[in-house]
Amino acid sequence: MPLPIVYHPNYVAPLPDGHRFPMAKFRLLYERLLADGVAEVSQFHTPERSPQEWLELVHTPEYVQAYCDGTLDAKAQRRIGLPWSPALVNRTCVAVGGSVLTAQLALQYGLACNTAGGTHHAFPGYGSGFCIFNDLAIAARVLQKLNLVQKVLIVDLDVHQGDGTALIFQDDPSVFTFSMHCEVNFPGTKQQSDLDVPLPEGMEDEAYLQTLADYLPDVLDKVKPDLVLYDAGVDPHLDDRLGKLCLTDTGLFRREMQVLGTCVAQNYPIACVIGGGYADDLHTLVYRHSLLHRAASEIDRQYRL
Repeated sequence: MPLPIVYHPNYVAPLPDGHRFPMAKFRLLYERLLADGVAEVSQFHTPERSPQEWLELVHTPEYVQAYCDGTLDAKAQRRIGLPWSPALVNRTCVAVGGSVLTAQLALQYGLACNTAGGTHHAFPGYGSGFCIFNDLAIAARVLQKLNLVQKVLIVDLDVHQGDGTALIFQDDPSVFTFSMHCEVNFPGTKQQSDLDVPLPEGMEDEAYLQTLADYLPDVLDKVKPDLVLYDAGVDPHLDDRLGKLCLTDTGLFRREMQVLGTCVAQNYPIACVIGGGYADDLHTLVYRHSLLHRAASEIDRQYRL
């Protein structure tokens, strides 16, 4: 079967002026993958909205209820950084459902990609940094609850440390968190992942890829996960507004080939989410996110998954 990709039109939520830009990228990514022949319509799978009990496997019932009802206080809303609306609640819950579906498809086919996801700054009792519910953590918990996996490895290559994810699993040996991020970037207060690899500001392609090669194979050998959840944030790009690292388009593509190839070659199922990315030009940003799916399609062809 061709590479499964998860997308839902509700990933785009109507927001006030000034906030619509980051939401539009989900639809444009879907359209770009089709227009460039990276994927066909038949490869796309539509997720359902995640039920509240899934969210509460990770988040406190009080926080889940307050966010979904729109009764979260102003300070908590500012910490998230997105204006509340019923449409955004729906988009957020569908996106979580999308990451769960991506993980299920990865178990079935060996490799699957989401066109959203990567909300790794969400903590059990509050959201942060444009992240409301932690889709990576929820996907891990749902699949464990369904007895589909026991051991999960989260590989987080977003330029920002996955602090929410690290805290959620800090005392849980069943989920190993690996975060490779810029040392002098958000969040100001880092959490303790199972493995943190802080990178110096300005790191370029070759040094970055060599650092990744120094760690990823050993982590896989140590953890031997039933599933890898991969946050493929593109904000390490040299032109990213919030990045502070200096990867090129080619460097990002090579990174995706390296991560996916390493996992697939050793028969570790891998589910991918797009993570963060911030650019002034939306179409440029969408292309960067598409590099994950281009690499996944190439890996799918090479290994005939």
